[in-house]
Amino acid sequence: MIAMTEPQIWTMIGAFAALMFGMMTMVSTVFIRVLRAELGGLRAEMNSRFEIVGHRIDGLDRDVQALVKRNFGLDRE
Repeated sequence: MIAMTEPQIWTMIGAFAALMFGMMTMVSTVFIRVLRAELGGLRAEMNSRFEIVGHRIDGLDRDVQALVKRNFGLDRE
């Protein structure tokens, strides 16, 4: 068995610490990028759905106004 000297042990500890720090940095960077991409996609999907609901509400409002004019003879605008 090969015995390591104290400077070699400290070098190994430093290399391991640097490797772990680098991996944590890389994983957290990738996680943040994925999270931002997912949230951006979710936000775009929500905006498109809100836009669709807005168009439906506008159509419903137009239909209700037409019914009120036809049934009650009122001109509301």
